[in-house]
Amino acid sequence: MQAIEVRELRKEFRVQKSRGGLKGAFRDLFNREYNQITAVKDISFDIPQGEICGYIGENGAGKSTTIKMLTGILVPTSGHLKVNGFVPYKEREAFVKGIGVVFGQRSQLWWDIGVIESFQLLKKVYRVPDNDFKERLDELSDRLMLGELLSRPVRKLSLGQRMRCELAASLLHNPAIVFLDEPTIGLDIVVKTEIREFLKSLNQRYGTTILLTTHDLQDIEALCSRVIMLDDGRIIYDGGLDQLKETWGKGKEVVLQFTQPVTLESLQALTSGMDVTWKREGELEARVFIPYRTANVSDVLARIVGIVKIDDIRILETNTDDIVREIYKSGSAEASPTFGEFSASEADSPAESDESGTSGERDKGAVPRV
Repeated sequence: MQAIEVRELRKEFRVQKSRGGLKGAFRDLFNREYNQITAVKDISFDIPQGEICGYIGENGAGKSTTIKMLTGILVPTSGHLKVNGFVPYKEREAFVKGIGVVFGQRSQLWWDIGVIESFQLLKKVYRVPDNDFKERLDELSDRLMLGELLSRPVRKLSLGQRMRCELAASLLHNPAIVFLDEPTIGLDIVVKTEIREFLKSLNQRYGTTILLTTHDLQDIEALCSRVIMLDDGRIIYDGGLDQLKETWGKGKEVVLQFTQPVTLESLQALTSGMDVTWKREGELEARVFIPYRTANVSDVLARIVGIVKIDDIRILETNTDDIVREIYKSGSAEASPTFGEFSASEADSPAESDESGTSGERDKGAVPRV
């Protein structure tokens, strides 16, 4: 069964044109002119129950407009959509009981009262029975480590603390579908990791469907098996993250550290006939680039291990950020990738990447804003 069904969805806005100067402002009072802006252009997709789907795009691509239509905040200009069996803007009261929403830059909690009081108000809004509310609150408090935060006013919370409370607020009524719009924006790597782990366990335990929009592609890699990519209001890619990497990834690079000096010629001779490129990094280190679909890491290493004494091996591959950047440059995920010099990012374990501080800090300038 499909949790979300979207067919030829379109949203247009009339935006007033502002004329410059005092004369122009005066004319705008009596004779306004408008531009017609199409934010979402006839998109179609389905999301089955229990899937975690990433919904990404550059600023202005139409992500938030889509989410607002799916949650019933906006009425589509044309097209059809069903969420959890309801048409959101037509059956709003019944519809909202089955969804949870978190907007990273907006709060559903009351600013000047304690968090627990906000939760109790939401309990009444969603008409959650007392026993269900207590059981759910205990579980969420434990999993999200709310503890003493429940008694604090929302304005006294840090951003990370508030986002944990926002997540709990959106899940108090045990929704079947959760919409997350930038849920980890501005958070440090520790809090991001906690939220990602919580969302994964929520999906595994309850089969909760999650639609995630984010600029942080680390969220997508950690949570999503499928990604929908939007550009200028149109879907340019809808498929698996692994497939995206395989199609657009340049390949893998293996860094080898040797116990004894090895010549570049001897390494090239060992991999003779394979479509690989060697680069010397010093007497005791070399790199080999292995393109996708022409060779694989295990075949290359089989030629070397046992012949040359190796002290350490690291495997690097194209970063998802680089792939998405190239797709937006081309304007289509179906175009053949044309890459320049190979640039790889370390494919270490998530724990190692987090400890280094690099993956969590990419959103401070290194990540393309997608």
